[in-house]
Amino acid sequence: MPVQEIELTIKLDRITGCHEKDRNALRTLLLDQLIIEKAGTGNKEKTSKYRYNVESLACGNKVYLTRPAPLNKGFDFIIHVENYTFMNGRDNPKHDDMLNDLKGKKQENSVNYEKLFGLINSVFLCNDPADIYTQYLNLSFDYGLSVELILKVIKWLFIEQDVRCWNWSGRNMLMSGIKGI
Repeated sequence: MPVQEIELTIKLDRITGCHEKDRNALRTLLLDQLIIEKAGTGNKEKTSKYRYNVESLACGNKVYLTRPAPLNKGFDFIIHVENYTFMNGRDNPKHDDMLNDLKGKKQENSVNYEKLFGLINSVFLCNDPADIYTQYLNLSFDYGLSVELILKVIKWLFIEQDVRCWNWSGRNMLMSGIKGI
């Protein structure tokens, strides 16, 4: 089956101030979209495949999700960034890619890193990177990934953990790693 490409925006209209309610709402918005997928008819070429374009970067590259994920059967997905290669040699960032990049930024400029951490915390609390764009427009580092890419990818890493690990701590797992930097 060919890959179906879908434009998808997952964003809360209003932040309630209740982190648990808001992260559950984001998860529900995504799962409501995934439920629409048509079932496959078997393995390999008979598997239904989807690409969800979820973010656009200023440079024109897309952040997108692919389904199904090869290891987890269910609502899991893989996050990709067009035209970018991460430490794993692929276009799909891992948590360690983000954590290592943030460590480098903190070593480069701890004052700017604290500003970046505040923005990451805002995304953790379910604010969309597009809504806080003006706060990071002039925040930059010589080291590593752009602030825009970090915030837009971390948004989806948080959502992915809320989907895959909702019975546990969800997005708190990645945020604990970020707080440990």
